[in-house]
Amino acid sequence: MTRHFLVTGGAGFIGSHMVRQLVRAGHQVSVLDNLERGNRDAVSMASAGGPGSSTLHVGDLHDRVVLDKVFSQHIDAVIHFAALAYVGESVNNPTKYYRNNVMGTLSLLEAMVDHKVSRMVFSSTCATYGEPETLPITEDTPQHPINAYGQSKLMVEKILADMASPHAFDSIALRYFNAAGCTPDGSLGERHEPETHLLPLILFEALRVKAGGNPDNTSLCVFGDDFATRDGTCVRDYVHVDDLCSAHVCALDHLFENPGLGARRYNLGTNRGDTVLEVIDACRKVTGVDIRYRTDPRRAGDPPELVADASLAMRELGWTPAWPNVIDSIEHAWAWFQANPPSTTP
Repeated sequence: MTRHFLVTGGAGFIGSHMVRQLVRAGHQVSVLDNLERGNRDAVSMASAGGPGSSTLHVGDLHDRVVLDKVFSQHIDAVIHFAALAYVGESVNNPTKYYRNNVMGTLSLLEAMVDHKVSRMVFSSTCATYGEPETLPITEDTPQHPINAYGQSKLMVEKILADMASPHAFDSIALRYFNAAGCTPDGSLGERHEPETHLLPLILFEALRVKAGGNPDNTSLCVFGDDFATRDGTCVRDYVHVDDLCSAHVCALDHLFENPGLGARRYNLGTNRGDTVLEVIDACRKVTGVDIRYRTDPRRAGDPPELVADASLAMRELGWTPAWPNVIDSIEHAWAWFQANPPSTTP
């Protein structure tokens, strides 16, 4: 069945990959993005070659006029990505994160209620767990965020739970672990300004050295080598961006098939973790480049280890990751960055 979805933050990394999957499945997509950190052309790139269509609305979640314009169309469900997502920035400027991630979402939810749109898939995060005492992390692991980014996402999860009964509002919060990779066919990739994600930064360094740069002049930084992990560096669960998006499709299907579902939450990960140094070594193997790094002190708000137990999503949503190994994400990202090198590559 063809449906009309609103994708907030659809000009961003994960959001644009979501638009691509929906358009290729034949759906109509309205994208709402203020373009502060998104890319206008990512929406057109995501929409190319699919039987569906997309329309970009440039605006902010705080602008009720823009929201009412978007919701004047029939919208079947909302997929909510729009958020600030830099952990370090959230530590240094927490009010910015609460204003954008929490108050912006409240504005969106109020518009949804007024326009009788009652289904949402919410982009949450493993940062809501903080520093878990046991691994792997299940959905029942206590949530104690250690930064404003994680706190802001947890607040929205609680708001969605509170909305379920009085507004007959159904939602699924998907707690991402580390998004990685690009589309396997090279049609869409990752672009952030500034870039803070580990995998692109490693590959930027590989591009620099491949272009003739001195490996010893590296700008690649490993933040902390004294964590209580197998090699002293942080452990993360890297999940392919296309697998994240396919989980959203499963979540949407689950919402439509189960009216009155209420508020549910699921982890999205691969059930395995790689250290920073292991990812660097894997990038060396994929690129064939002598990638070197320097070590700096830990960053505030960085838990030592985050690894998912995503079996609940696999069981209840019927989600199966197609690219469960970090090597897959590295190979797809390397192909993208070689064809689309960043202008800021050192």
